[in-house]
Amino acid sequence: MSTVSSNSGASRPGILGWSVYVPSMYVSQEELEAFDGVSAGKYTKGLGQENMAFVDPAEDIISMMLSATQQLIERTGINPLDVGRLEVGTETLVDKSKSTKTSLMRLFGENSDIEGVDTINACYGGTNALFNCLNWMSSSAWDGRYAIVVTGDIAVYEPGPARCTGGAGVVAMLVGPDAPVEIDITAPRATHMEDVYDFYKPDLNSEYPKVDGHLSNACYLRALDRCFATLARKTEARTKTAFNINDFDHFLFHQPYAKLVQKSHARLLFNQHKLSKNVDPRLDDFVALAEEETYGNRDLDKLIAGIGAQDYKEKVFPGTYLCRQVGNMYTGSLYAALVSLVSEYREKLDGQNALMFSYGSGLAATMFQAKFNQQSQVTLDTLADQADLKNLISERVIAKPEEYSETLELREKTYGQFPISVEKPRNVRQGAFFLAGVDNLGRREYNRAFSTSTMRSRRAFGMRRPLSTMIRLLRK
Repeated sequence: MSTVSSNSGASRPGILGWSVYVPSMYVSQEELEAFDGVSAGKYTKGLGQENMAFVDPAEDIISMMLSATQQLIERTGINPLDVGRLEVGTETLVDKSKSTKTSLMRLFGENSDIEGVDTINACYGGTNALFNCLNWMSSSAWDGRYAIVVTGDIAVYEPGPARCTGGAGVVAMLVGPDAPVEIDITAPRATHMEDVYDFYKPDLNSEYPKVDGHLSNACYLRALDRCFATLARKTEARTKTAFNINDFDHFLFHQPYAKLVQKSHARLLFNQHKLSKNVDPRLDDFVALAEEETYGNRDLDKLIAGIGAQDYKEKVFPGTYLCRQVGNMYTGSLYAALVSLVSEYREKLDGQNALMFSYGSGLAATMFQAKFNQQSQVTLDTLADQADLKNLISERVIAKPEEYSETLELREKTYGQFPISVEKPRNVRQGAFFLAGVDNLGRREYNRAFSTSTMRSRRAFGMRRPLSTMIRLLRK
């Protein structure tokens, strides 16, 4: 890529390449239902989830982001010297001062001229990081180099009803001009922000959030309503034509769990009918209800789900693949949906578009647009091949719910503790980074695995080392 400055900014900036990292261990939601003693189907049918990723004791957010970023560099073949901006979106913290972005700088050799740091606001950080890169690339400040966005989290909850909505994963994206996935920041977009405590992490000694599930769902839907109304108003003001969601070919949402995605699409249909009365006359009786009365209204939910069933199957469901297999990736979940969509449709997306909705509790939300173009310097097929989702998901090791629970108990005991010595992970992807230890000053050290023998042997022979031996606190 040219490093010559451009006074006019990049042409058609967007996503040129990507990689996805998810931990090698996962638990079945069906088995978790039995383990938790809940009714069969509560997590699978009720939430729409199939499996949930969780991290080995030797993994943390920095190791996962190192793995995703290194894989992005290798799969796209870019020269680290050609990167001018690196932005990180995450809410998973291992340090209250040092940014995760600075920990990724070890991957860029002699290139220290890279702008950007971390963005934090629940699940919204990845979107803000992406906008920062696009704004830089579209400005006269752009020096002709690539940008990289790395976004993702480790989602864990204390024992209780929310624990089944956890997950873990990272998406790293290469941003540049003439992109097959164009994020047009000049197109109308809508943002809604407010001060609310629906999901937050006030205890700095714990990974676990404080969650008001009913409030969070209401906030999510209210933010979607506000963004829809603002986007419709802005679009109509610019185009002088009526706004219609049928002008979009696909819909991608922040995905705590797949069932909420289905409700979100239904909510768009309801908003469209409130705007233009052009969806289904059976919705007329619900339009007069107060907004809060429509949240969780089972009659309304059932009716809209039926009305939008075919559109959901074609325009929304393909984007839920990673969510259903991995669980909640927090800041990375919207972009996991984008990866899932491209991996499913590949070159068939050429000339199509998608409406995207990003949400982070607290709260911050934006609705924006993406366009797909096969005739770019990188094709949509290449993006699908880079993600390699089939192998990413199939090359994992299933764990019993007891092992999953034991792992979270160990994380709870060791979170924020140092010094610690960490053994090599039991299941490691080839080329993945892992935490080697934390010294008595809290400084973290990472190694990289270049062998998959550990994973293979455990899959073949059912080897299991006690979790208690994986992390050892070094006491004086």
